[in-house]
Amino acid sequence: MGRATRGCGCAVAVLVLVIAAAGFVTWKFVLPWWRTQPPPASGGELTVRVLDVGPINGDSILITGPTGKTVLIDAGDTTKGKAVVDALKRNNIQQLDYFIATHPHPDHIGGSAEVFKAVKVLNVIDNGQGPNVPSVSSVKSVAKKPVSLSKFYDDYKAAVSSSGAQHDTARPGTKYDLGGGALLTVLAPSEPFFTKDQMRTGGNEPNANSIVLRLDYGSFSMLLAGDAEEQTEHRLMTKELDLQTRVLKVGHHGSKYASSGDFLQRVKPEIAIVSCGAWNRYGHPAQSVLDRLRAANVKLYRTDLHGEITITSRGGANDIKVQAAKEPTEDAWEGRIAQKDDSTRSGFIAYGDFGPPPRPKKTPKTTE
Repeated sequence: MGRATRGCGCAVAVLVLVIAAAGFVTWKFVLPWWRTQPPPASGGELTVRVLDVGPINGDSILITGPTGKTVLIDAGDTTKGKAVVDALKRNNIQQLDYFIATHPHPDHIGGSAEVFKAVKVLNVIDNGQGPNVPSVSSVKSVAKKPVSLSKFYDDYKAAVSSSGAQHDTARPGTKYDLGGGALLTVLAPSEPFFTKDQMRTGGNEPNANSIVLRLDYGSFSMLLAGDAEEQTEHRLMTKELDLQTRVLKVGHHGSKYASSGDFLQRVKPEIAIVSCGAWNRYGHPAQSVLDRLRAANVKLYRTDLHGEITITSRGGANDIKVQAAKEPTEDAWEGRIAQKDDSTRSGFIAYGDFGPPPRPKKTPKTTE
């Protein structure tokens, strides 16, 4: 009887230890993992529209959540505010729950002031950084007219101030609930912000400090890379982040200074979308980037060739639909030739592209 009792006591002690160990593992590992998982999809339709804000470079992405919440990420160049507003009207959007300015370059926030005049904006999120402009007050554009280097940013700040919107600075890890199980998560920028000295290998610091977002809805996922540079990508890869996504909005319009091979291997996109303009001077998208995307076996879309690109999903495993506004008349896998270098090391200054790019100089014929 005594031996049986002692044996029973040992079994109870072992059971208690097992339960305690399981509880510790659950608390330490399972619970934190569970908290990071997005809620289940409601089955309503999520729509992402990558707007065509060409023919110069630019980004503007409109998200409509499954319950009707709306997000506008960037608003194209200074000449494209009307095009963005027209897209909002076309989709019967009279209010934006969130406007996100990824970084202070005119091809991303130049059209924002016009958007703020046209619709009610409840929340504004940016990276808290001002534009990187030289000390001179103006430059001459292609059209020979003086253009203020910071006017686009001054107009943006004035529009935010007068709108009455709640203004927040993007912080990594912050999640925005778009309803119905859709979540938008901030991945970057993280401090310390990149400086000019850190961009000696290429790219520029306003782009490197761009807001990077992840959109999740059931089995659907999309990485919205803004104008993130290779330096941003490498920093993201050093953090414990889930970067693998089904759709990638390619960073920096397909610049050669972004979309590194190791980053694409980590993201493993099925679909890649490049937002760029046929008139851009910087060789976007670069052939080297297109080659890496092709090697990754993605389905490629470009706003300069396909126009507005609409992505829809109800959160199912195989229900992603992509619709382009037009059929391309050029080979989507053929890159553009650069006339300027969009890198800090080359003295790059972003104040907007005005008018079509200059035609390449013809090589004079030689006689033998």
